[in-house]
Amino acid sequence: MDEQLDKLDLRLLEELQKDGRLTNNELGERIALSPSQCSRRRTRLEAEGYIRSYQANLDRQKLGLDMLVVISVTLATHNRDNARRFSQLINGLPEVLEAYALTGEMDYHLKVATRGLAGLSHFVNDVLLPHESVQHVKTSIVLDTLKTFEGFPVPMSHVGMATA
Repeated sequence: MDEQLDKLDLRLLEELQKDGRLTNNELGERIALSPSQCSRRRTRLEAEGYIRSYQANLDRQKLGLDMLVVISVTLATHNRDNARRFSQLINGLPEVLEAYALTGEMDYHLKVATRGLAGLSHFVNDVLLPHESVQHVKTSIVLDTLKTFEGFPVPMSHVGMATA
């Protein structure tokens, strides 16, 4: 952390995470600060990288991306060049919503959104499997979503943080 976060900073982050479109006036009403103080704090939190970006949360199903899949991938060889090639592939695929390098049995888990089984088949058979870095792919279709990402937990008390 560049600068200690106080309780007002943390409340500001929590509120913006719920609704990034809040004006400084609205934000000030929610956390009991003046709009100018909210603006200064927001600008500082953006500059320090606590707030990375603002974006709209779209409805994947309304966009026709009705299939959500978790795909486990094992690389053909385990070396830096192969991992870099796989990373470049994944970063160029808009269907991949999230990708994680793992310890354990599989090398990567991908969260992928496609248009039905045909979209999934194309993604696996025509994109992933033919790639030189990939040895094995295992797909798991998501049947139901129990919880989606709604934001990071913002700690209201933390050792070493200044208080408001």
